[in-house]
Amino acid sequence: MMSAIVKLVQGSPEWHAHRAQYRNASETAIVMGESPWQTPYQLWELRTGRRQPEVNAAMARGTALEPQARVAYEQLTGHVMQPLVLVEGDYSASLDGLTFEGDLLLEIKCPVKGKDSVLWQQVAQGEIPAHYRWQLEHQFLVSKAQTGHLYVFDGTDGILLEVTPCPDRWQAIHEAWNAFMECIRTDAPPGLTDRDKVIRKDGEWQAAAEQYAQLKAEAELLARRLDTAKEALVALASHPSEAGFGVAVTRYWKAGSVDYKKVPELAGVDLDGYRQKGRWETRVTVGK
Repeated sequence: MMSAIVKLVQGSPEWHAHRAQYRNASETAIVMGESPWQTPYQLWELRTGRRQPEVNAAMARGTALEPQARVAYEQLTGHVMQPLVLVEGDYSASLDGLTFEGDLLLEIKCPVKGKDSVLWQQVAQGEIPAHYRWQLEHQFLVSKAQTGHLYVFDGTDGILLEVTPCPDRWQAIHEAWNAFMECIRTDAPPGLTDRDKVIRKDGEWQAAAEQYAQLKAEAELLARRLDTAKEALVALASHPSEAGFGVAVTRYWKAGSVDYKKVPELAGVDLDGYRQKGRWETRVTVGK
């Protein structure tokens, strides 16, 4: 039995308001910790109003090409697909297409690099990236479709991969969403990853940050004055080595560094085995 159909135009303000109330298929990979673009903490920031949503070029491209991709898919397969928003309980799925019988769903992807994209190459080999697999599994959970088609479109051509549901994964989806929604309910952030940036607003951080920014600005001004003084000394020196009043100016030749990428003998050689031991470094920046 098919889930409830919600009459919404995908991308409309009403659609965004709807998504804010549900567990959405496009966010499942995030709460599962499988998204390459967004972490659970960043999604939590969005859901709690601490971060504003962004639409990048890749997302805009996908939205613009989706109708054309759906037509190309229908011409390829003979299926007639209707984009739908479905709901089952707390779960929602905005489908790029579903047959009138509800047995086949469609998920369209339009990667910026088209045939040169990693996604196209993976689908050509019969592989689905983990983050898209979780999105599709959520769509199966909601729609109860028996089959899914992942259709990758480059603006002219498309490649199709058939997918079947794996209900054994649905419990993992429920558990991940339950844990995430508990973070929303309690206003407590989920665990951080190395990709997360924590925004500090406490007084202790503010005092240290303001002191650092002020001293850095003063140091940069002093550095510019130092460069000017150095240029004046160098302009006065006519011999390779001159000194006076405790300051020396010495001119000498320094060989340029080797561009190892241009050494023919090193072409194709893995240089990682020759690297010295790595180390952690800390960078402090101002104005970001």
